[in-house]
Amino acid sequence: MSSIAFLKNMNIFRSRLPRICGIRKFCSEDCGDEKKGLILGMYEGENEEPVFTKAANKFNEHLGGKLLDLVKKFDHLLDMAGPDLRRGNARIFNNIDKEFWSITVVGLGKEKLGYNEMEAIDEGLEAVREAAGLGAQVLKREGVTRILVEGLGHPEQAAEGSALALWRYQENRSRQHWRVIPTLELFDDCDAESFQRGLFKAESQNLARRLSDTPSNQMTPLHFAQETVNELCPCGIKVMVHDKDWIEQKKLNAFLTVARGSCEPPVIVEISYCGASQDQKPILMCGKGITFDSGGLCIKKCDGMDNYRADMCGAAAIIAAIRAASALSLPLNIEAIIPLCENMPSGMAMKCGDVVMGLNGKSIMITDTDNEGRLILADAMVYGQQMYKPRLIIDVGSLTPGIRAALGSCASGVFCNSQTIWSQVRKAGVITGDRVWRMPIWKFFTKKVSNFRSHDVNNKGLGHGSACIGAAFLNEFVDCVDWIHFDTTGVGFKSEHKVYPYLTKGRMTGRPTRTLIQLLYQLSCPAEGQRKIE
Repeated sequence: MSSIAFLKNMNIFRSRLPRICGIRKFCSEDCGDEKKGLILGMYEGENEEPVFTKAANKFNEHLGGKLLDLVKKFDHLLDMAGPDLRRGNARIFNNIDKEFWSITVVGLGKEKLGYNEMEAIDEGLEAVREAAGLGAQVLKREGVTRILVEGLGHPEQAAEGSALALWRYQENRSRQHWRVIPTLELFDDCDAESFQRGLFKAESQNLARRLSDTPSNQMTPLHFAQETVNELCPCGIKVMVHDKDWIEQKKLNAFLTVARGSCEPPVIVEISYCGASQDQKPILMCGKGITFDSGGLCIKKCDGMDNYRADMCGAAAIIAAIRAASALSLPLNIEAIIPLCENMPSGMAMKCGDVVMGLNGKSIMITDTDNEGRLILADAMVYGQQMYKPRLIIDVGSLTPGIRAALGSCASGVFCNSQTIWSQVRKAGVITGDRVWRMPIWKFFTKKVSNFRSHDVNNKGLGHGSACIGAAFLNEFVDCVDWIHFDTTGVGFKSEHKVYPYLTKGRMTGRPTRTLIQLLYQLSCPAEGQRKIE
């Protein structure tokens, strides 16, 4: 992507962002009564001696060495020199510089951290995200309203970590109780483009978090479609919203079977992003858009059912990734099909034992009404293949609790029919820190969903391995084309534990939005900016 194209789209995208996005270099002018904070980095040197980053060392010299003296003094007084220099720790100092209300020094761990094969992650990049996120949270608690963050060696990742850490869902609180979200600016670093790119990615994930966290009565299929129009159309992306009559005309019967249990009308959102020539085959993206999943007649337990307002997190991640692709001017074509409906129990709801005809002509028996996601994705993928003849299919959805049982919240489960494509997905997870783990789509599982005498495919299948069986079901609706299936049940819902310091516990995560963005970047710019991973 050229700098001209990048800057051309920057203004369009920036208009869609909250006040968190600002970029400037450090200046010594007093900026009035606002509370300014500064994030600086520190490495763990030999003999547990602190080693400042370049910007921190420069600022320390500006203070006449006072910052280093304070760090050493407090470490000595508390006898905590070792732990405080490690990753995930921060020191905060107030009133040591007339311009900044608070200055926080964050630990980056050891210098020159890199790719860890066993952990499948770039530890250097992740350390920057964690440190920037921690520093932003600390300064926010101090009442700082304007945060300057140094690049910490990787401005893009510093922007990601700090912007993700500052996000809060507070749309349903009274305005007088809203907490101020500090602005973010780059400090003493000339790589403003990388910092802005990081903000693009983080704000895209924050969009997915907001969509997922909104209560289901406020995020119905129609509301989701309207949000999609509001977010994508200003970026020049074509969005078409199809109603129930259109869906019936196209004979998307499996989707309609799921939707008929709810009084909320179903919607298909069709998105077209054209960043390359028309003769280039597009990437087809399909996202599970169940705006509330009660389980249907196979109803879920009441405890925790409210979390299933985020059963459209796959669709949200795709919307956010496409918006970022436009902001970054990625040279590829993307077509997205987003089926949106609710899965509810009623007199019209689908029943266990019902048989419905999929769009590709295969008969589907519905054995479990709580396995609705695979039904709507099947029709969406077949329709997309018939319409656009894609070179690659990417579907994202919170499909099975089995993947959460297997991987927890550490990684998305990925099913892929191409070793080459899988290597790109894995690389994207390593770079973003939002990891992926490959799961099998063996014929063993295909037989579990297709070996029936009375119908072609079963939506529950036989035996254990629900995540693999769900993927095998979807594979029955994929033609001879490269295909990636993200099962995000473990990563896309509410963050129950502090897995990532920069993601708020108790709120939706928006994952794997940044991994999708990175994957699209790699597919569009294979020779540009790739971090080598053996």
